[in-house]
Amino acid sequence: MGSVVEKSALIICGDYMEDFEVMVPFQVLQAFGVRVDCVSPTKLPGQKCFTAIHVSLGFEHYSELPGHSFTLNSNFNEVEVGCYDALVIPGGRFTELFSVDDRVLSIVKAFAEAGKPIVTTCHSQLILAAAGLLKGKKCTAFASMKPVIELAGGFWWEQPGITSPFDITACLKDGNILSSIGWPAHAEILKTLFESMGARIHTTKANSVLFLCGDYVEDYEFNVPFRALQALGCKVDAVTPSKKKGETCVTAIHDDEGAQAFSEKRGHNLVITANWSDVSVYDYDCLVVPGGRSPELLVMNDKAVTLVKEFAEKNRVIAGVGQGQWLLAAAGVLKGKRCACGDGMKVMVKMGGGELEESKGCVSDGKLVTAVGWPALPSFISHLSKLLGLSLSFE
Repeated sequence: MGSVVEKSALIICGDYMEDFEVMVPFQVLQAFGVRVDCVSPTKLPGQKCFTAIHVSLGFEHYSELPGHSFTLNSNFNEVEVGCYDALVIPGGRFTELFSVDDRVLSIVKAFAEAGKPIVTTCHSQLILAAAGLLKGKKCTAFASMKPVIELAGGFWWEQPGITSPFDITACLKDGNILSSIGWPAHAEILKTLFESMGARIHTTKANSVLFLCGDYVEDYEFNVPFRALQALGCKVDAVTPSKKKGETCVTAIHDDEGAQAFSEKRGHNLVITANWSDVSVYDYDCLVVPGGRSPELLVMNDKAVTLVKEFAEKNRVIAGVGQGQWLLAAAGVLKGKRCACGDGMKVMVKMGGGELEESKGCVSDGKLVTAVGWPALPSFISHLSKLLGLSLSFE
């Protein structure tokens, strides 16, 4: 999935940035050959920033829950704007601190002067305002940012028809400024960013992909590939046997916090987009089973196991991440196949007749793609896209 022209992007990070708004572009851009450097003032490569989960829990205002610890991979003091093709600034409370940091504003201004795309989401438009970049620009953001944008000389734009966070889909482009209300619009954000970086999406046919989920599905393992495939033009649905279209599943965050096993915290809500009774294997080219604890729930449901078997019988592409291999093993689709999996799934894969590829984060074998877990998602997205006849090139 390499680029014709090598591209790179910079992400300015800070404590309590929105979890999805850093990880989704970080992993999806890498999946298509873009080098992504993540920096933060006062922090060095290898150090971490705390992220935050912003989700509606039924109160008047969204709730902020603890997210992952995000590892920085580059040095803020060594940033050379000329080495990058795009800038991403996630939303979150860190933007309030950085909006008065002259070092941050200097970098942002340099990207603007060079005409390079700048992605802002939710609250990071505050940094554009502080840098004096919104005058005469049309911009959107979380609704509380409207007076900030207008006082900065910008023109407020709001996506019509939004009644819930799940209706948020738009990314507004005005010159080199890309803005959105937030993470639910990541499909359009990514698509617009790709186009702004000179990318062309190549596809052999229209693809439809079905994600099989349940409560406590792994947060990244669902959302990152879901948004990436949408950005590439796929029709993507999420389904679970026990819930109807429009209902939600809660996700789980699994993070390495130094214990023998990953910790688990509550993540974002995901919306179910299809009714189980309406799902037909004939309508989809691919089935994705993310990990987390939802596969342990689904493996006890005969309908879910049968659906996986039907995809295998019809020779469709099947993909599993992390604990998703539990359900694939139960459905008999791992037999004789090379598989990537983490320690927790090795016994299950062996009992399912799979052949462990312990040195690889992601493996393709025929029409089966498996990955050890969310850290391997860039490779997983790349493998899966290739099987679906999708590619991205930069010119």
